[in-house]
Amino acid sequence: MPAPERLVVIDRQSRMLRTAMGPLIAEALADPDVIEVLLNPCGSLWLDRRGKGRVDTGVKLSEEDAERIIRLVASHVRQECHAARPIVSAELPETGERFEGVLPPVVRKPVFAIRKPAAAIYRLADYVRDGILAAHHADALRAAVRSRANMLIVGGTSTGKTTLANALLDEIATTGDRVVIIEDTRELRCTAKDMVSLRTKEGVAAMSDLVRSTLRLRPDRIVVGEVRGREALDMLKAWNTGHPGGLCTVHANSALGGLVRLEQLIQEAVITVPHALIAAAVDLVVFIAGRGSKRRVEAIDRVTGHDGRTYQLDAIEQKEERP
Repeated sequence: MPAPERLVVIDRQSRMLRTAMGPLIAEALADPDVIEVLLNPCGSLWLDRRGKGRVDTGVKLSEEDAERIIRLVASHVRQECHAARPIVSAELPETGERFEGVLPPVVRKPVFAIRKPAAAIYRLADYVRDGILAAHHADALRAAVRSRANMLIVGGTSTGKTTLANALLDEIATTGDRVVIIEDTRELRCTAKDMVSLRTKEGVAAMSDLVRSTLRLRPDRIVVGEVRGREALDMLKAWNTGHPGGLCTVHANSALGGLVRLEQLIQEAVITVPHALIAAAVDLVVFIAGRGSKRRVEAIDRVTGHDGRTYQLDAIEQKEERP
């Protein structure tokens, strides 16, 4: 099939999928203020709106309609979906929404979550304007990008780690460096002219495989969407041996917790935790907490070392103005 004709078919399939999901979900996916669409087992449909948090739409989907949507998505991405394989993890065609659907028997009734990719880059200046980031912290992050500091973005689920990573990538794009991005799903956005984006593929290329391959692609900066396993060790080694200025996200509930989480992930590869390597490779830990309008960058800490018991962190505070 000629390439233009194939694109028309894919676009038609994408529109058909949204139409089959129903008018409310299709409208939500088209709304730039909606971040996520969530269906609970009781059939209630919730929307996570930017700046407002989750709201109940008051709409109820039947069990049959919910299961139909999950099976339809599975069919579009050529996955099996039945009682023996009740979980569907997929990226919706063309538009890139992350879909997670679950069928009985692992849940009482069908549930799903559709997380939309960022419609636009939320820049550091926007964070300051909206009170999410202190001005002195924004200055510190810009300086960290210029000085090629390795940064770890830490936070819980839906705290905005990826959005903050995109804001930092917007700063990195101005450096002229060659950037290699590694992620599971297409969420990171970088406008750098010299940029390579790699994605994992189940059964073909794991995150650790891509981190090692990245070293042969001549990167100036290595960015990992989220570290979840043994690839953490490969990433830190790369950051510490000629590829500074990297960036990654990790799930944790504090800056120190983020470093401890790295230890746990590294132990999937080695028994002895290389505390010195972690302390040397990670320069800054950025901790973001809260959701919706309560989201805040709570702290930015420099990692200054490890004393044999714990990591030494030096909080970046606002300098006092001299009279």
